[in-house]
Amino acid sequence: MTELPETGKVTLMTFAGNFRYLTGLGCVLSGISAVVGLLPYIFMWLAVKAALTAWPEVNQAGQLIRYGWMAVGTSLLSMLIYFGALLCTHLSAFRTARNMKTVSLHHLTKLPVGYIKGLGSGKIRRIIDDGVGQTESYLAHQLPDFAGAVVTPFAVLFLLFFFDWRFGLISLLPMAVGIYFLSRMMGPNMEESMKQYQDALEDMNNEAVEYVRGIPVVKTFQQSIFSFKNFHESILRYRDWAVKYTLSLRIPMCAYTVSINGIFAFLLPAGLLLAGETAAKASGMKVVLDLIFYILFTPVCVTMMDKIMFTSENTLQAKEALTRIMGIMKQQPLKEPAVPKVPKGSSIEFRGVTFSYENHTIPAVHNVSFQLPEGATYALVGPSGGGKTTTASLISRFYDVDQGSILIGGADVREIGTEELMRRVSFVFQDSHLFKASLLDNIRAARPEASPKEVEQAVKAACCEDIIQKFPEGLHTVVGTKGVYLSGGECQRIALARAILKDAPIVVLDEATAFADPDNEYQIQKAFEKLVKGKTVLMIAHRLSTVSKADKILVMNRGQVEEAGTHQELLEKQGLYANMWNDYQTSVSWKVGEKS
Repeated sequence: MTELPETGKVTLMTFAGNFRYLTGLGCVLSGISAVVGLLPYIFMWLAVKAALTAWPEVNQAGQLIRYGWMAVGTSLLSMLIYFGALLCTHLSAFRTARNMKTVSLHHLTKLPVGYIKGLGSGKIRRIIDDGVGQTESYLAHQLPDFAGAVVTPFAVLFLLFFFDWRFGLISLLPMAVGIYFLSRMMGPNMEESMKQYQDALEDMNNEAVEYVRGIPVVKTFQQSIFSFKNFHESILRYRDWAVKYTLSLRIPMCAYTVSINGIFAFLLPAGLLLAGETAAKASGMKVVLDLIFYILFTPVCVTMMDKIMFTSENTLQAKEALTRIMGIMKQQPLKEPAVPKVPKGSSIEFRGVTFSYENHTIPAVHNVSFQLPEGATYALVGPSGGGKTTTASLISRFYDVDQGSILIGGADVREIGTEELMRRVSFVFQDSHLFKASLLDNIRAARPEASPKEVEQAVKAACCEDIIQKFPEGLHTVVGTKGVYLSGGECQRIALARAILKDAPIVVLDEATAFADPDNEYQIQKAFEKLVKGKTVLMIAHRLSTVSKADKILVMNRGQVEEAGTHQELLEKQGLYANMWNDYQTSVSWKVGEKS
């Protein structure tokens, strides 16, 4: 299963497919197991009865042994049936979990990259991975237990009133009190509490992932306390919620526990009173035997109530997990054109483009217009937060524009098929990530059908030969295992090899030398020359020396193109770019120990 049905309400059983019948069978078997599991208590009582009535005639105690074996036999039968129930529900749960992950991850690949970046990898992992784990555990264990817990009360009520209605009524009174307090804990507020619980966990998980990713930068700049602030605050928010929630359940939980475990405290005095009243009658022994049965049997009621409580809580957790997964599934993927257009060339044109991030009132890009001819190199520069990266990301439809249009080869990017658009654009990020796979597979991710020889040519063009040669296994070295890690600059060079192998006609470079040391920067610059040859290039850079030879430089500030022209033209304007260039020249000429 890779897609959900287009109609009908989506439930866990939707993901189970035909395996939902196994879930139903497992629940039925669990109910039967629960009923059969009550029989040993009856046989235990019959054994006690046989022992008391046979005393002191030991030769009549054969029934005691027979009832004992029957108790053992029915216990084993109940366990066997329950094992069959779990076998069915586990098979169904595994298939459901596989389908949930497959469908959600398949849908995730269709969503705008901007949505994924905004949600955060930690939160996505928490929603999909942990959410699927919760639903799998629920279907495999808690659901059959819940089915048994639903069936058990009917059998329990019958047995409670079958032997002695008075003892049955006394046993039900504490249970009724327990149900009252249970309803207070598991009422409508519980669903909202589960939502808050999942929110707190997702927030904490997301902050943990971001903190771990940023540890190298944190250690470099000795900012451990400040960098830990967001993560620490998320932990404190979870702690405050957990403490508040626990305190709110303190009284009802204590009352529930006391009431359902206090059945024996009610039975014993009632039994003594009833036995005293009937001591002189023939029914005195019957009252004692009935009391023994209820003393043996009432622990089942406690277990039954606990199962109902815990399975109800797990049901809410599974429901909330499914709701969050469906929250991702309901996100609209990028719209595919009914009749896709094929770009005629690789020119890029922005026509009055305006774009705002979700829940932001101020546009990140406002009324931006420019034309990038085929084969030309344009640079985007400007202050941080000026809209450079956002502008570049709109070309690949990481987001769809709010107003205006972006054209590639005369065709609106929204009217180009996603596969065709991705084939035409290579995007080299400032923080390129490598998969935990071989270097060969990492490079070939851009074009899986590429031969090893083509990969080697891309490696040579990207000046990555020294990286490959330092590992005994060469291109087959797996990144992230056995101490194999690459520096930021080396990762960037591998990413460039990937872009060269893809050989797309449009190249977008976003601060591609940001994390490179001088040696790696030199190698990256050499690779750039081969990557951009004959291509349409849009590059973002803070090091102005890297863009001084661009055909045109666009200076962005506050989401708009404030200046445009060649390096020399912009210097002559004495505007924002000229100020930035002067600041840059001052920074590169600065030396340690030099007095101003």
